[in-house]
Amino acid sequence: MANLTLNLNSVIELTDEIFFQLCQKNQDLKFERNARGDLIIMSPTGGETGNSNAGLTAKLWIWNEQNKLGKVFDSSTGFKLPNGANRSPDASWVKIERWNALTPQQKTKFLPLCPDFVVELMSPSDSLLETQAKMKEYQENGARLGWLINRKSAQVEIYRLSQDVEILDSPATLSGEDVLLGFVLNMMLIW
Repeated sequence: MANLTLNLNSVIELTDEIFFQLCQKNQDLKFERNARGDLIIMSPTGGETGNSNAGLTAKLWIWNEQNKLGKVFDSSTGFKLPNGANRSPDASWVKIERWNALTPQQKTKFLPLCPDFVVELMSPSDSLLETQAKMKEYQENGARLGWLINRKSAQVEIYRLSQDVEILDSPATLSGEDVLLGFVLNMMLIW
């Protein structure tokens, strides 16, 4: 099933609070909102994608637990990007200084920032063009490093702040570079 995008702007003003409540009341569904305010209803992932995503998030969490450099988030976490979009990357990480700068109330709702690191792991139902647009949006909103992992083509697109996209074919590992110092993901977990 493909994602469904609804333009509700002519019907209702979907404020941040209303959007948050909509997500809280419908926890079996996954919603995002683009910068124009359109509501995006995301289809759930299949077993293989969900398993790979859980493994990737676990590896990131274990690395962070050892290094204590930030906070790791799963695909259920919402971020309010500077451009107004609400996004939920499959896995993400925020530098500890940025996390600590948030108020206790900000930490309980959709986080009002763009993660420093994001991962989108494509599901068979995902559109490559839409996922690439989402990755560019993260990049334009301050993500320092992003990985778009396409299991079907065995490619990884690497997004870095203020740089062109790098495409890797069937990499054995991915490096967290200077954003996630010392983090290396063995891609056998994904392929």
